[in-house]
Amino acid sequence: MVFSPSNPVFIICKGAAGIAGNIFAFGLFVSPIHTFRRIMRNRATEEFSGLPYIYALLNCLISMWYGSPIISPDNIMVMTVNSVGAVFQLVYITLFIIYAERTKKMRMLGLLAAVCGLIAIIVYGSLQIPDAALRRLVVGLLSCASLISMFASPLFIINLVIRTKSVEFMPFYLSLSTFLMSTSFLLYGIFNFDLFVYVPNGVGTILGIVQLALYFHYKDSSKGNSREPLLVSYA
Repeated sequence: MVFSPSNPVFIICKGAAGIAGNIFAFGLFVSPIHTFRRIMRNRATEEFSGLPYIYALLNCLISMWYGSPIISPDNIMVMTVNSVGAVFQLVYITLFIIYAERTKKMRMLGLLAAVCGLIAIIVYGSLQIPDAALRRLVVGLLSCASLISMFASPLFIINLVIRTKSVEFMPFYLSLSTFLMSTSFLLYGIFNFDLFVYVPNGVGTILGIVQLALYFHYKDSSKGNSREPLLVSYA
């Protein structure tokens, strides 16, 4: 059968798209390093928020569980990219907690505990579903909803760019990495016939195109700005 996940051409294309997605995702994972260098240098989190990292961790863990062989044995690339992403988010969250003031520290610890509790419930609950197809459907819907909400989070930044006519708070390489990663996993999902992968990444690809279009439209009006960019949620 030509149009089948078992088709050798589809397998090669899926593998290539998955590897590309993992590589481009690395650009997203390392993007906050500049921010955390500043936090470590000043030994304070200042006005930065830790919420994007909490949410990114939750998204990575849900998607990692969906990509695990227990849920969907044909999505190993989804599991690997989100495993690496979860490690990066845990490091960022740990650093944030170390340098945050007491109020923020306690709040972050509470949110981290909530994420761990929610993931434990999802894992335990899904394992109680005996039917493998239904189990994949349930976890897939959760993963899809989480990814779509993550990709929709830059809508605030897009609105800010349009209002201020400036891309100061929308870093180019972050937008580019988001677009390339989303496009890669869009293709990965298509070649794997997995709508829980290609639908949310299709949304991410469209929003990535919008961000890049806005960047090139408004970049000239942003020259000379030197303020710190806002933190953007990612995966």
